[in-house]
Amino acid sequence: MARILIAEDDAEIANLEKDYLEIYGYEAVIAEDGHTAMQLLEKESIDLLILDIMLPGKSGYEICREIRDKVDIPILMVTAKTESVDKIRGLGLGADDYVVKPFDPAELVARVKSHLLRYERLTKKNTSVQEEREFDAEEYSIEIGSLKILTKSWKVIKNGEEIHFPNREFELLKYLSLNPNIVFTREQLFERIWGYDYVGDSATVTVHINRIREKIEDDPKNPTIIETVWGAGYRLNMK
Repeated sequence: MARILIAEDDAEIANLEKDYLEIYGYEAVIAEDGHTAMQLLEKESIDLLILDIMLPGKSGYEICREIRDKVDIPILMVTAKTESVDKIRGLGLGADDYVVKPFDPAELVARVKSHLLRYERLTKKNTSVQEEREFDAEEYSIEIGSLKILTKSWKVIKNGEEIHFPNREFELLKYLSLNPNIVFTREQLFERIWGYDYVGDSATVTVHINRIREKIEDDPKNPTIIETVWGAGYRLNMK
């Protein structure tokens, strides 16, 4: 049974979300403030986080920033704001998706189910790769300057130091590196990495590309590894 953490200070909304999730067979835990949410994330086993932006004590943005590279679980951000800049900021900090209040609880459950299924597939894929390595000691390594991508062990190393990559970021980088010098549109990358059953849109590709650049490029504002081909898409450059 998947365990969902609901970080929401509005008791009525939190209990409504909890009721709907439990109807569909999920276990739900509520944190009414940011500090409690952080404690639960650090000490307990959580499979997905439903995170309200405006939390007392510590905002959803702060929580997302602090845990994204520590806890690899889906993060579904809930906000009352409708400006696209707020949504982009949440995605840029590591959220996987967002829902704007007021929302249909059934839609929330559908998104929760979609993200859990997606992460389960990625986890199984990662496990199968690790099992494969027990029988195949040869690591498939892609090297781009000081960057090394180990496709079987799902590791990224830059200047001799390993960089943490959440599953989707690694899968996107791996796909581009296995198909170098080819331009892919956002829509093509979205369908390949997120899949047709994902509830969201291709704008999330841009956010993930930017996060990857922050980790692998010497100058993320002037990227040389993952290049934007204006009006077309993205290309990973490899000589």
